[in-house]
Amino acid sequence: MKKVYANASEALDGVISDGMMIAAGGFGLCGIPELLLEAIKDSGAQNLTFASNNAGVDDFGIGILLQTKQVKKMISSYVGENAEFMRQYLSGELELEFNPQGTLAERMRAGGAGIPGFYTKTGVGTVIAEGKEHKDFNGETYILEEGIFADLAIVKAWKADDTGNLIFRKTARNFNVPAATCGKICIAEVEEIVPRGSLDPDAIHLPGIYVHRIIQGTHEKRIEQRTTRKKEEA
Repeated sequence: MKKVYANASEALDGVISDGMMIAAGGFGLCGIPELLLEAIKDSGAQNLTFASNNAGVDDFGIGILLQTKQVKKMISSYVGENAEFMRQYLSGELELEFNPQGTLAERMRAGGAGIPGFYTKTGVGTVIAEGKEHKDFNGETYILEEGIFADLAIVKAWKADDTGNLIFRKTARNFNVPAATCGKICIAEVEEIVPRGSLDPDAIHLPGIYVHRIIQGTHEKRIEQRTTRKKEEA
């Protein structure tokens, strides 16, 4: 089975369509599938739902799809740093489903494991719990959260072999692994594709069985917020 494609547009060919739910990896601007997001923008697909920890910034990450009005709903934990997101949400143009960060990660992981739902204490007594089933266990109240089953997962890894085994680098590992597992189809963009058999099996973070298509590309190294101190005078 061929998994390696020449570029992001080729990898999305025959996969992307209007109305899809897409699970996207990344944490802040670290480890986001920027090339695939650009190709989704170029595809013109509309009415997309994204399950992602955050929405990027105005001109990078999922933010570029907000600019073109291709996203109808975000399932996210953190939506700061993006003025267009705020504008669309406050004006009623964009749906938002807030999830506590751990809950979102577990919803993706649960979907990847075929688990339709689970109970958690996180969010009990807050707006997060509104409209959700409540159940008591050992005198404690929990709410039911549903697993995320996405039509497509897009992730960014550091290294891959041609069978789709992936290694992530540091913080980029956080949401990419659960996002990858919960998609019916998973496409990974990587910095380097190495020969089969050259990856240490004990170092592989995601087995290739979860990954259907791979591209290699050049990626930006952006900093979401840069804080510096003034140079001290001698």
